[in-house]
Amino acid sequence: MKIERVELQHLQMPLRFRFETSFGSTTMKDFILVSVYGDGEVGYAESVAMPDPFYSEETTDTVWSILEKFLIPRLFAHPIESPEEVERLFAPIRRNNMAKSALEGAVWDLSCKQKGISLAKALGGDKKVIDVGVSIGIEPTVDEVLAKVERSLGDGYKKIKVKIKPGFDVQVIRAIREKFGDDVPLMADANSAYTLDHLHIMKELDQYGLIMIEQPLAHDDIVDHAKLQAEISTPICLDESIHTAEDARKAIELGSCRIINIKIGRVGGLTEARRIHDLCQANHIPVWCGGMLESGVGRAHNIAITALPNFTIPGDTSAGSRYWEEDIVEPGVELISPGELAVPDGPGIGYALNQKAVGKYVLRTAHFRP
Repeated sequence: MKIERVELQHLQMPLRFRFETSFGSTTMKDFILVSVYGDGEVGYAESVAMPDPFYSEETTDTVWSILEKFLIPRLFAHPIESPEEVERLFAPIRRNNMAKSALEGAVWDLSCKQKGISLAKALGGDKKVIDVGVSIGIEPTVDEVLAKVERSLGDGYKKIKVKIKPGFDVQVIRAIREKFGDDVPLMADANSAYTLDHLHIMKELDQYGLIMIEQPLAHDDIVDHAKLQAEISTPICLDESIHTAEDARKAIELGSCRIINIKIGRVGGLTEARRIHDLCQANHIPVWCGGMLESGVGRAHNIAITALPNFTIPGDTSAGSRYWEEDIVEPGVELISPGELAVPDGPGIGYALNQKAVGKYVLRTAHFRP
């Protein structure tokens, strides 16, 4: 592959609403857009790291620093033939998965554009359409959650994920079931807010027919999750605990989960995401693609990976207009029918960058050449 230069842009895009989880709330998407140039084409990807180290140890600033000081120089110093080689190239650098993923993803997009094939096809996906759901944050009142659930169901979304935390959990799920019935595909996401001391709460949630409870225990745990899974019938889904295919293998062998959420940034890129998908498929563990409030660039990558066959549960990649007054891709990422997104078949991610929109939100830019 010919890589001529790399551009980093630090953007801040205002969300249409405040989004709260058990570890904090946000009204602004702060992220790094990565552009990789070669042979007249440009590949795009974004970092999903947040400004603060609450979801993971990485932040927007650490991603920029690791890209600038280590990953970009390494990419220039070692010629590659395919994007799969980027993971091996970056392996000596410990963790920093979101930084690695951002640069690797842009290389994947560039490679696909140079070859004239879609990113989904290059990864091995064959779906034309994917099912999607929504993620509803913690709200000041249960009634406000119910109102958002109602709007999301009206839009035809095929899975409702509700954020929970101690003191805002069972009553929310109970209220949703009482108002909308047992047929609504519903799950709860705890973002590591509980311990085994909260077993009674997990057992209360167990009676509401949830698709899953996502990452109820510590962000780095797979042992206590196995103990919890043995106590409840609702499948546990692991998110923050899974950074590699090896993590997934150990969790599956221990019985720590029955579902895995694959986030491209969390696992270090598309190559590792595909490897986890394949491992889970071989072990009959369904997967789905989680969201990190991505712009249209990150959403396009999520759509591409979700085209793989074992992504059998609707992901979090809802329409971009749900989050943004103006996105940075064109056309926007929008539903083609209730709860469904098209998988682009054009080269790469299948969306063009809206440079005018990028210009509105960019805070700083840096260019790098071999």
